[in-house]
Amino acid sequence: MRILGIDPGYATIGFGLITAERAQVNMLTYGAITTPAGLPLSRRLYQIGTDMEDLIGQLKPDVISIEELFFNTNLTTGIAVAHARGVLLYTAEKCGIPLHEYTPSQVKMAVVGYGKAEKRQVMDMTRRLLHLKAVPRPDDAADALALALCHARSATSRLPLQDSRVKETI
Repeated sequence: MRILGIDPGYATIGFGLITAERAQVNMLTYGAITTPAGLPLSRRLYQIGTDMEDLIGQLKPDVISIEELFFNTNLTTGIAVAHARGVLLYTAEKCGIPLHEYTPSQVKMAVVGYGKAEKRQVMDMTRRLLHLKAVPRPDDAADALALALCHARSATSRLPLQDSRVKETI
């Protein structure tokens, strides 16, 4: 399975592509899509959509793993990231690629084994699990690879998968 991890943003969107077969994972490529700071948000969103469509066409992932939004103290930045994330979700759907969403805690639990792990711990474990010499740069690309690893571990679990877009109500 080819898993494309995406770390959403509007200035920098990290991506990382891995293959996962049973317990074996291998990194194929990683990087970032960037948009110039001087452009209006609408132009940046358009560029994100077209660049992501091109990336999906080149990498041909079987599935996309993307981070759910976590709002920090800067609500203005969070809203712009939410817009960009919407474009990423739309593009995945347009390209017909199944999409799975994970919270930061789920990624930390899958990669490190502790849901409150520090960022440096996640980055180091990502490096180790993928047998890389150094932590991928930029940080957004390392985060994207961690998202891909999270899905690889979830998809190979013996527990039944539930559609991550469907919220269970009790």
